[in-house]
Amino acid sequence: MKRLMIVLAVWLAAGPTLVSARVLEQRLENGLKVIVKEDHRAPIVTSQVWYKIGSSYEYGGLTGVSHVLEHMMFKGTRKHPVGEFSRIIAANGGDENAFTGRDYTAYYQNLAKDRLPVAFELEADRMRNLNLLEKEFRKELAVVKEERRMRTDDKPNSLTYEQFNAGAYEASPYRNPVIGWMSDLDVLQLADLRDWYRQWYAPNNAILVVVGDVDPQAVVRLAKRYFGPLKPEPITKPKPRTEPKQHGIRRFTVKLPARQPYLILGYKTPVVGKADAEWEPYALEMLSYVLDGGDSARLARELIRGSQVATDAGADYSPFSRLPGMLVLDAVPTPGRSVVEVEKGLREQVERFKRELVSEQEMERVRNQVIAAKVYEKDSVFYQAMLIGQLEAAGLDWRLADSYVDHIKQVTREQIRQVARKYLNEDSLSVAVLEPLPLDQKKPRQASTGGDRHGV
Repeated sequence: MKRLMIVLAVWLAAGPTLVSARVLEQRLENGLKVIVKEDHRAPIVTSQVWYKIGSSYEYGGLTGVSHVLEHMMFKGTRKHPVGEFSRIIAANGGDENAFTGRDYTAYYQNLAKDRLPVAFELEADRMRNLNLLEKEFRKELAVVKEERRMRTDDKPNSLTYEQFNAGAYEASPYRNPVIGWMSDLDVLQLADLRDWYRQWYAPNNAILVVVGDVDPQAVVRLAKRYFGPLKPEPITKPKPRTEPKQHGIRRFTVKLPARQPYLILGYKTPVVGKADAEWEPYALEMLSYVLDGGDSARLARELIRGSQVATDAGADYSPFSRLPGMLVLDAVPTPGRSVVEVEKGLREQVERFKRELVSEQEMERVRNQVIAAKVYEKDSVFYQAMLIGQLEAAGLDWRLADSYVDHIKQVTREQIRQVARKYLNEDSLSVAVLEPLPLDQKKPRQASTGGDRHGV
């Protein structure tokens, strides 16, 4: 996600005055926030509805409910039966889908600009009028369970990463997987979905983001027509589940049938709005890019091509999330090299930031990458809307995009060393190791029938 966020943030941020001038923000009387951005380069539009609800709002016994509800949102209303939503969008030449994250659940349609009323009518209808039928619920629950088996349970690295999060976080809801624990899915009931839908799928808990060849004032009028009549819902903010200070390294071993070992290191780090200093998350972002920002970055240059201790290595950090997270490093050892050697190599790279300043050449490379990224994303109205929605749904201001490049440019080499010394220490470190078992220990299973393209 971090790589996606940086690419998206970059090109919106490259011209703060221009971006601000082309975005209209308005809140309807029922609480729905509407954000419209003009982009007249093509006669198309993306319409996205973001709900401020995801796996980080869930609690023990109810994990996965946000994702299952996402599936059920395509199962019809009284006005539009099962399958009609997708059929109507396709008949109008558009495409649509949805996704669930830690901090949000989002639904989108990409269409010709004159088809925007079609998307609004459909989304407004299912925001408050969803049919939640037992038969469809049981069918989709089976699909989600199969999705979990295929994407997590049957993939050693994914299962190891899930176990890593569950162990690294003690209280933070980021410890739970977006798709949910299988034990919770096994006991999930339709009544749980009804309560979740009623409580969170309300206009005053949603953001409507429209980007494309549109007149912003006309879009707001259209939003008032379709979404305005919907009634708001009393929203009770979840109690904070603050991650306690870690007091020493945490280690986990996951034993699974696998072809190769896998290593994950995670350091607890702050995010924008929750750091001691405003510049710290941006310094951590720069640090992660020095490690993993292309073939010339340190991990590729020194661990893969140099010492050849790893066949794959990466670093990931996102400064934009609802709750503090981690700077994560992971690697796959080269055959014949041990996990111990790989961990030593990764941790040595971290220690380098504490001992010596990043070279000005590396700083310039990262700055150039950040600025150049706008070239590759500037033609996508979809990703422009994605950034706005992600920031707003995480409780942040979409205007953060305006100052992103400036913040990155202002990060100094000394600031990178300061955040490394402050946050990347052993007392905040968690380590997970996948210890491969023979593949013949893996029991074959018969895949269930059915499938669904909507998902995490």
